[in-house]
Amino acid sequence: MQNKWYSFFKATLGPLLHLYNRPEIEGAENIPEEGAAIMASNHQAVMDSFYLPLMMKRQLQFPAKAEYFTAPGLTGRFKRWFFNAAGQIPVDREADNAGDATLAAARTVLDRGDILGIYPEGTRSPDGRIYRGRTGMARIAMATGAPVIPVAMLNTRAANPIGSVVPRPAKVSMRIGAPIDPHAWARENGLDPHDSHAVARPFTDHVMRVLAELTEEPYVDVYASEVKGSLARGDGYPAGAEPGGSLETRF
Repeated sequence: MQNKWYSFFKATLGPLLHLYNRPEIEGAENIPEEGAAIMASNHQAVMDSFYLPLMMKRQLQFPAKAEYFTAPGLTGRFKRWFFNAAGQIPVDREADNAGDATLAAARTVLDRGDILGIYPEGTRSPDGRIYRGRTGMARIAMATGAPVIPVAMLNTRAANPIGSVVPRPAKVSMRIGAPIDPHAWARENGLDPHDSHAVARPFTDHVMRVLAELTEEPYVDVYASEVKGSLARGDGYPAGAEPGGSLETRF
């Protein structure tokens, strides 16, 4: 798939971002030139969804929050046009069947032999560390057999801090890890790739460990959304989740 508007955005915004943030990519040879694949990335900034596609030859599609497609007003209309034009996939994350809806949307991309982008943490990291992954990525990988390609986004948080709209002139880079065959990984670890209840959590944890190694950031065994909620309430970090706490591991 190659959406014409996707190419237009890369042609118009790309030179500006190249000049402003000087993005570099390491391990691009790990991205297949054809066939389905899942790019599983850590999530540091909104602009992650710009920088990674900018450095890829093939189109990358991310599941996007349904609110991006339904917001009112002029800004809402622009977002709706932008995400539709860029080929992003609306998913209602608050729905009871959000997991099934995400899986169905992912299948439409992977069944075409295209590339799906996904952030296993489910939200941006509150402090740059790698947090516990949601199992949706693993369910998609096991259901489709598509290889999972770990992606480390580096320094994008400095270029696009949470709450900022205009990028800052910080250099960003990305490190692409070796593809992981989900079914082969499951069998090598004595698991049935078709038993989603048994395999989803350990496979997710494995991918998050790889991301922690690629980014050289600590891994925190708690969901980023829980930490962000606690910080927003003024309660500080949950016990053990603070930097250097008991829930933090360096690989």
